[in-house]
Amino acid sequence: MSLRLADAAATEAFGASLAPVVNSEEAHGLVIWLTGDLGAGKTTTTRGLLRALGHTGNVKSPTYTLLEPYSVSRISLYHFDFYRFNHPDEFLDAGLDEYFSDGGICLVEWADKALPYVPQPDIELRLAVEQEGRRAELRVFTERGRACLTHSSLTTNPPPDAK
Repeated sequence: MSLRLADAAATEAFGASLAPVVNSEEAHGLVIWLTGDLGAGKTTTTRGLLRALGHTGNVKSPTYTLLEPYSVSRISLYHFDFYRFNHPDEFLDAGLDEYFSDGGICLVEWADKALPYVPQPDIELRLAVEQEGRRAELRVFTERGRACLTHSSLTTNPPPDAK
C-alpha cells in the first residue's frame, strides 16, 4: 500500500490510523520498522499513533536516548532509534534485545544499523519526502503483521489528506 501525505498533519493522521493495528489482540510482540531519511516523518507518525492511543505527554525522537518507552491504552510501546550506532553490537551492549521479547510493540527507526541483532519486522513503514509532502509505503512481512492490519481501515478509509 502506498499513500501520499500532503503535510506533517497528514503524516500525524496517518500515524493515528495505525492505532487499531497496534491495539489488536494479534499485536502482542509486533515489530514495526520505520524507515526513511532524516526528516521523512518517522517520529511524526509515531506521535500520531501515540496520540490516537491516548498519550498526552511529549513525544520526542529517541535519537540520543536510543529508546523512549510508553505505556498507554494497556499497551507497552517502545520507540527505538539506532541512527547513532557506530556498530551493530551496540544493540546487544545496551541490552535492547530484552525489549523485543516482552510482548510490547516495538517501533524501530534505523533498524539496519542494528542488524543482524534487531528482529525482522512484521510490518515496515517506509516514509519519503515527496515535493511538499511525504510518501508512505506499508509492507507486511508476517502473518502477525497481516492479522494486525485487518483491524485497520487503511485500505478502505485512508487518513485525511492521504491519496
